[in-house]
Amino acid sequence: MQQLPASPDAFVWLRLYQQEMHGLAPSGPDDPLWWTPRRPFRPLSYHAARAMFDRANAAVGAGWSLHALRHTAAYRLARDPDVPITDVQWILGHASLTSTQVYVNPTPEDVIAGTLAHYRRQTEPRPAALLGPGPGYRAKSLDALFGKGRW
Repeated sequence: MQQLPASPDAFVWLRLYQQEMHGLAPSGPDDPLWWTPRRPFRPLSYHAARAMFDRANAAVGAGWSLHALRHTAAYRLARDPDVPITDVQWILGHASLTSTQVYVNPTPEDVIAGTLAHYRRQTEPRPAALLGPGPGYRAKSLDALFGKGRW
């Protein structure tokens, strides 16, 4: 069994579900976590979860799938600069990093937003501290190499 990270919100919803199911379905350490919502309660299989999604989709006129949830979570994780792509690979269970890299392809909206942000940054005044010599460099040495004030 693979352990997976989850958000704090996921644990809140899990706890609410456990309270709702308390005494209705087995809840031992070796019992399934999720159960079908109708009696007789049965372990929630992929096919039963898919059927629930199909009923919800029919009710609201949508076309979501369990795989769409996985894809959305993977896309959000992969786009976070603080989450290494190898962590996303591990969570998804991909043997090849190439499979995971699908989620880092930018959308046209991402490219446009990034480009507009770049041009906005170019118009902002640069702090004077950036104009001086970098750490470990002496202004006199840089003047001698490149000419006074040309660095």
